[in-house]
Amino acid sequence: MTQLQFPEPTPGTVSAAVGEAAKADGMAAAAANTPVDWATACQNGIREMARRGVPFQAADLIREGLVDEPERPAMWGPQFGIAARAGVIEHAGVVPSTRATVHRSLCRQWTGTAAYRQAAA
Repeated sequence: MTQLQFPEPTPGTVSAAVGEAAKADGMAAAAANTPVDWATACQNGIREMARRGVPFQAADLIREGLVDEPERPAMWGPQFGIAARAGVIEHAGVVPSTRATVHRSLCRQWTGTAAYRQAAA
């Protein structure tokens, strides 16, 4: 049996701009298909965790009872993106997920921005 080999991409054929555009399209589609009540609960949960000033990940929102598990995992990304663009949270590293269902795969960790924590105090 032989191992499948993929050739290296030809220089100039992989476009970072095209990749970012595809990512934005996917995030927009996920956001458009997210129930409004879940999105609202998620944003409220993110703001609550941000006020606490401790690093957190999506699984912490569920563990704390701030939001239920989404219908699809793709619903998380747009919510954290919205909060980050609004200045509520900022990226705080990449850590193993605390969710047993994902076998400790890496996920983003977030923390409330100093400006948000000060305004929320």
